[in-house]
Amino acid sequence: MSTAERTEHTAATRNTARAAALGYGICTYVLFLVVFLWAIAFVENAHIVVGGVDLVPRTIDDGGPVTSVWVAILVNLVLLTVFAVQHSVMARAGFKRWWTRIVPQPVERSTFVLAATVCLAALMWWWHPITASVWEVPGDVARAVLIAISLGGWLLVLASTFLIDHFDLFGLRQVVANARRRTLPAYRFVTPLWYGLVRHPIYLGFLIAFWVAPTMTVGHLLFAVATPGFILIGIQLEERDLMRAFGDDYAAYRRRVPMLVPGLRRHG
Repeated sequence: MSTAERTEHTAATRNTARAAALGYGICTYVLFLVVFLWAIAFVENAHIVVGGVDLVPRTIDDGGPVTSVWVAILVNLVLLTVFAVQHSVMARAGFKRWWTRIVPQPVERSTFVLAATVCLAALMWWWHPITASVWEVPGDVARAVLIAISLGGWLLVLASTFLIDHFDLFGLRQVVANARRRTLPAYRFVTPLWYGLVRHPIYLGFLIAFWVAPTMTVGHLLFAVATPGFILIGIQLEERDLMRAFGDDYAAYRRRVPMLVPGLRRHG
């Protein structure tokens, strides 16, 4: 093979790799969207029936395996822990430096998103409902208000991702830049809109979505109680990385802006 042929073959191989990375990133993002929508329906106990087919096979209180309460608690805690560990470990800068020796840099974020999506789907599929009631809010209007607030939490999650670059967060920006042979600029420290009120509005949105419920079962309460603990651990790990990345800028931001509760000026 001549030098020109080798050069052409190398270029073709790189183009194929870029196209494959782009397809991988797009497919991963679409899968994430499907599972994210399922997660909303799962927590909200919403069954969506189209043409006689239930598009939400399992929710937090319905459709999962039926076992004893203690088995259900154990299994559910394991599922929650697996999701939390995957999310926290793979998001760390040290893990990323090691991981990108194996996974190409352009698809590192997409691979993280894929792993998190699979863990979340597994959690919802194997979740064991515990349907004993903790509270039941009476009245259609009151229940509708609580559902609206909970859905507002999900909206806060989604809107907050767009404020800090939704497509970068879920890996699309990286694979598109790679396909276009462009180098992404270095990350800048920004605090758009309500990031000036709380440091972690995404986590705040999740807490609102999980806790504001017109019907709270024991299984839902287990989910809602466990997640703040995992969230607080994740925040500590995340902020350690942010301090290393942005130094004094992030330190000043931590002093100025509360972690999760707007108006709470105490250092979080």
